[in-house]
Amino acid sequence: MSMTDKRYSFATGRRKSAIARVQLHEGTGQVIVNGRPLAEVLPRLTDQNAVFEPFRATNTVGRYSVMAKITGGGTTGWTGALIHAISRALSGVSEENRVTLRRGTFLTRDPRVKERKKYGLKRARKAPQYTKR
Repeated sequence: MSMTDKRYSFATGRRKSAIARVQLHEGTGQVIVNGRPLAEVLPRLTDQNAVFEPFRATNTVGRYSVMAKITGGGTTGWTGALIHAISRALSGVSEENRVTLRRGTFLTRDPRVKERKKYGLKRARKAPQYTKR
């Protein structure tokens, strides 16, 4: 699936309980998430910088515009899902990008999710306070 076949490259990324669906268009490097600019959706600067890491790794900063739809999770999950989706879309553009992104571990889905609460405990692993007497 190359950019010549279609007007855009499409990919899905996941992290925790967040799912990001991304369209990568040839453009100015603008990132729109759920109809709003990236800075508005992810106010933390470290999150904003992390989203552009796949572009920096493949030397494509400013060449593609991103249209993303993200559901579920919070800001950390959204950031991770967006990075994963952008990386997958970039790997669909060219095989050279795929090799670079694989080496930078951008294409690997982070498997860490919230552990379920166990009965008899306060959280997944936190036990009630032990009383001797």
